[in-house]
Amino acid sequence: MGIHNLFPTPVGIYKLDRDLSNVEKEFLLELEQKDNKGNTTSVNNYVLKDKKLSNLKGFFELSLGKYFMEVFKPSTNVKSYITQSWVNYSKKGQYHHKHQHPNSFISGIFYVEADEKKDKIYFFKNEYKPLKIPTENYNLWNSESWWFEVKTGDLFLFPSCLTHEVETVQTDLRVSLSFNTFLKGSFGKNNELTELVLEK
Repeated sequence: MGIHNLFPTPVGIYKLDRDLSNVEKEFLLELEQKDNKGNTTSVNNYVLKDKKLSNLKGFFELSLGKYFMEVFKPSTNVKSYITQSWVNYSKKGQYHHKHQHPNSFISGIFYVEADEKKDKIYFFKNEYKPLKIPTENYNLWNSESWWFEVKTGDLFLFPSCLTHEVETVQTDLRVSLSFNTFLKGSFGKNNELTELVLEK
C-alpha cells in the first residue's frame, strides 16, 4: 500500500544567475508608487515593456517557457506570453493581502530585494473543507497553507488561480516584480469541433 500525490499544484522556482544591473535596480526602485492593500505598488503596470528590463524579461520568458512545457506538455502550438507587470513595495510592518490573479493563466513573482532569513510567500489550498480535523503534524495532504522562503533573484511561477499572500514584513524593504500571462496558439482539434485559435 502507499499514498500518492494526486493532481499536485506546480510551483516553479527559478534563480537568476547574476545580480541585477545598476540600471535595472535603479529603474525598479525609483518607480512612482500608489497605495495598495497593505503596501504600495508601481503606477506603471507594464514595467517589462521598458527597454531597461529587456534582459530581465528574457529570463522571465525563458523560465516561463520551461515551466509551461514541463507542466502542460502541449500537443499543439500553444505558448504563454507576459501581459501585465508591476512592482510591489513592502516596508517593515506592511503586508500584501491574500489574493489571486484573475484574467491570467500563469503568474510570476520575482524578488528584487528580499531577506532569505525573514521573507516568505504563503500559498493557500483553494478548496472548501466540510470537516476540519485537528492535526498534530502538518504535511502536504493535511495543510491548508504552505510557505516558501524567498531571496533576492528568485522567480516563482504558479497557476494564477492559486491564492497567495505576504504576512507582515519584518525587514526594512521587500521589493518584488509580479507579472501575469496568457496563452496564444491553437487549442483542440478541427475535426473534433473543439478547435480554438487565440492570437496575441
